[in-house]
Amino acid sequence: MAVHHIPDGFHAINVSITVSDAKAAMAFYAKVFHAVESLDMRMEAPDGKIMHADIRIGDSSLMINDEYPEWGNVVPDPQHPSAVRMHLYVPDLDATVERALAAGASIVRPPSDEFYGHRAATVLDPFGHTWSLGQKTEDLTTAEMRERMNGFMTEMAGA
Repeated sequence: MAVHHIPDGFHAINVSITVSDAKAAMAFYAKVFHAVESLDMRMEAPDGKIMHADIRIGDSSLMINDEYPEWGNVVPDPQHPSAVRMHLYVPDLDATVERALAAGASIVRPPSDEFYGHRAATVLDPFGHTWSLGQKTEDLTTAEMRERMNGFMTEMAGA
């Protein structure tokens, strides 16, 4: 029997991030996003640094490790956060943003109702990673979203 090329429980695309303190980051993600660590996936170096860990947020995996510059795993520059952002759907956007701020994140874009039928916000976590948060609030057709987008863009051009 052939081995499947994707491990059980993973998707074709998975996110892996490097942080300055993986244990603190995992605690932050557990508190803010209700992440759960896959304990059998933690690989800790003799010095206590995390070489690899896997946490689950909802149905998705987030791989995480401490910084190892010698292997090309470096943290985002504090003055220039990572250009990649994670987009996370949450059941209560405002409560999630409040937990993030209380746990040390900063607001990039405050919560707002968007033309595409979502409530959205963006936060920067204490480890330099940007999280775009969304909560679907309306069921819209593509045509309805386009119509709203056109109105939004017209309004923005007039502002």
